Amino acid sequence: MGEQGVIGEAVARTVRALRAGHGWSLDELAGRAGVSKGVLVGLEQGRGNPNLGTLIRISDALGVPLTRLVQVEEEPPMRMFPPERHVVLWEGEHGGRGTLLAGSDPRPSLELWRWELRPGESRDSDPHVPGTKEIVYVQDGTLTLGVDGRTDLVEAGAAAVFVGDRPHSYANAGDRDVRFVLAVLDL
Repeated sequence: MGEQGVIGEAVARTVRALRAGHGWSLDELAGRAGVSKGVLVGLEQGRGNPNLGTLIRISDALGVPLTRLVQVEEEPPMRMFPPERHVVLWEGEHGGRGTLLAGSDPRPSLELWRWELRPGESRDSDPHVPGTKEIVYVQDGTLTLGVDGRTDLVEAGAAAVFVGDRPHSYANAGDRDVRFVLAVLDL
């Protein structure tokens, strides 16, 4: 397969994935990009040789830079984060820790954290970018979760989903350690 064929496959794969991510039909993307449905079908099947103008119109409609459409390097289907790559990014006054275990990039990104809060420790977080969501699962203890002025107790074994684009906090108001896992979808 020549270089054009490899790029055509990369464009086809990327456009299909981005269109699906938006939930758009072929007709909808064709209309938004101002290209014919036939051109779009050919492009998504890796056929034809779309000109630069067509690629720019499609990338603009999808809201991504042109380089995203034509880059041949595919993100590997799996990336490992062995323990030595885990990063402690927060340390509490009594020895608690917030450890980033793994993350994807670029945005939208997904982060996975392991947290330990000793009695009396708390972590306040500024709002993240609009649309950010977080999920917390408490393994041990009782987490005091504050979101946008509201406070809830999350007991061991329970999970909670909340908006991360408002001020929020994690606290241990109890007398034993709190351990929880946190996932952050940062848009």
